[in-house]
Amino acid sequence: MLSKTGIHALLALSALARRPRGSFLGASEIAKDIGAPRNYLGKLLKALADRGILVSRKGKGGGFQLRRDPAELSLYEVMDPLEKLGRWSGCFLGRDRCSERSPCALHAKWSTVRDAYLAFLKTTTLAEVAGRIAELEPKSKRPARARDAGPPARE
Repeated sequence: MLSKTGIHALLALSALARRPRGSFLGASEIAKDIGAPRNYLGKLLKALADRGILVSRKGKGGGFQLRRDPAELSLYEVMDPLEKLGRWSGCFLGRDRCSERSPCALHAKWSTVRDAYLAFLKTTTLAEVAGRIAELEPKSKRPARARDAGPPARE
């Protein structure tokens, strides 16, 4: 359901969520950890910083960190600028007006799916995703910085 860009963003932000508070991680290191193209991921992270999701810092010791506590950052907030989730509120068949009062042929089924998907994104936090990724990742394959980083970053 997510684009490749959305998946890379989610994986990158999950890596940042597992970092200690106040630490920065470079785009190159994140790209290597999640298997994303370095230049592409750098541009994506910059765009997320421009949207207020990340803080970026140039120079030695710089990179990216989350602006907010990952437990307070919903997947909807992260994905909306990338995935244009607002388009999900429209009619599945492209009608100008589609509502309970003036439904299209698929309105009842579509609104159920749409509402469940959007509710999932709004009620699932980045901390949940990052924690689950950490649980599923074999310890032997975890980078030392992720294993030994301590609790997720908090602001």
